[in-house]
Amino acid sequence: MLCAARTFLSHTDVCQRQTVRLLSTCKINNNFVVHNKKQCIINIFCVIYIANHTFFHTFAAYLTDIAMKKLCHYISEYMGILVLVAAVLALLFPSALQQIPTTVINYLLGVVMFGMGLTLNLHDFKIVFSRPKDVIIGCLAQFTIMPLLAWILARIFQLDEALALGVVLVGCCPGGTASNVITYLAKGDLALSVGMTGVSTLLAPIMTPFLTWALAGKSVDVDVVGMLLSILWVVILPIVVGLVFKWLWPKFTERATDYLPAFSSLAIALIVAIIIAANADKLMAGGLIIVLVVMLHNLSGLGLGYLIGRLLGLSKPKKRAISIEVGMQNSGLASSLATLHFAAYPLATIPGAIFSVWHNISGALVAYLYRKHE
Repeated sequence: MLCAARTFLSHTDVCQRQTVRLLSTCKINNNFVVHNKKQCIINIFCVIYIANHTFFHTFAAYLTDIAMKKLCHYISEYMGILVLVAAVLALLFPSALQQIPTTVINYLLGVVMFGMGLTLNLHDFKIVFSRPKDVIIGCLAQFTIMPLLAWILARIFQLDEALALGVVLVGCCPGGTASNVITYLAKGDLALSVGMTGVSTLLAPIMTPFLTWALAGKSVDVDVVGMLLSILWVVILPIVVGLVFKWLWPKFTERATDYLPAFSSLAIALIVAIIIAANADKLMAGGLIIVLVVMLHNLSGLGLGYLIGRLLGLSKPKKRAISIEVGMQNSGLASSLATLHFAAYPLATIPGAIFSVWHNISGALVAYLYRKHE
């Protein structure tokens, strides 16, 4: 409201200046001599109308901007609920989305990564060099705990090839962009979280294809080079474009950052809905087991990540950041890679879609618990 008051005062001042300027045309020797009284009165009312109209237009735009920012805040804060609702609707009414080709998710994920690039800056990359030990610990945990957990769970529950491949793909992917938001809400070490997400994403073109081949290559044909190129195209390139865009148009980017988390949340919800709708019949037939596996995968990653931080004697904020970074994966990337490179295994996209739903719900709950025990 203070901003609105300032706007009002500024426009009132403009009105006064313009009124005086008009009256001065009828001013002689400091005495007002009106040659055309009617015209002067009309001019004065025109100035007042224009000034007030400008004020109310600006005030309305200000209120609209506030309302949009609040709406975007709620969308990003309740992302887990939004994704869950999208998944349920896609499961109940799949025909509405089955006309959309699953290849669209690659472009949607690219948009999300572009948004991530807009939020990064050079300071985020300096974290890697100023605190290499913490970032290295986190990334090692990321690319060992989750891939091994995925492989173990697939064996314990005797998943078929397609679902096992999907679970392994989720485990071999880098940290998800939502982990930074959850770390912030959990009062964790946000700088460490951003550093880990950035480094694990940069390592993904090498680590994700290699780990997928090592853990699932015996049962399915893994195109390592193709996956590497896909990650470069869908993940790395959009991030670089986002960084360049921010460098070229910093003011526009600064204004847009308030809306980016909400836009990313909507894109992820749409990705999940498209995947669920495309595989609704198969998911309804045998989906309970894979839901359980995904939940155990995520919760085990969150717990073991925190345990590693505790064993290494890290501070509470660092333990929280590593826990969330390890447990929350870029499951959208897993679904994208499954769509591009494992078309013969359509169910391989399902674990990534379910993980996208579940880890946002569990992440919100974990953030609440961490804040509660602050």
